[in-house]
Amino acid sequence: MKAVLQVVSHATVRVEGEVAGQIDKGLLVFLGVAEEDEQTDLDKIVKKVTELRIFKDDAGKTNLSLQDVGGGLLVVSQFTLLADCKKGRRPSFVKAGNPQKAEEMYEEFIRVCKEKVSKVEHGVFGANMKVELLNDGPFTIVLDSKEL
Repeated sequence: MKAVLQVVSHATVRVEGEVAGQIDKGLLVFLGVAEEDEQTDLDKIVKKVTELRIFKDDAGKTNLSLQDVGGGLLVVSQFTLLADCKKGRRPSFVKAGNPQKAEEMYEEFIRVCKEKVSKVEHGVFGANMKVELLNDGPFTIVLDSKEL
């Protein structure tokens, strides 16, 4: 499982022009599910997303987690994070989870995050989404469950 985390001042995801999810201060998470992913991969990513100390404290140091600052979480599915670009000019997506499995894990990720974070919003799995954000920092982190 791969996730790209962006600290944001605000973020919105729209589907067919309608707001599907929106947060103020918090994290925008692009989530990609691999075919080989299991519950342990999901658990690792959830723990990092909710507990990683990447928000500034009163002294300006990154000492606070999403939970500490009461920030929102906006989750957007993105299978393209599993792209393999080693050969040729067209990415291969054979490592991405099949849509049924990926959607189940995406929904489970959202459900578990809701147990840990007060505001969790999300996009629509498999939809063409438009994501708007104001990156704060910018502060962007890439997580891979196989490397945690």
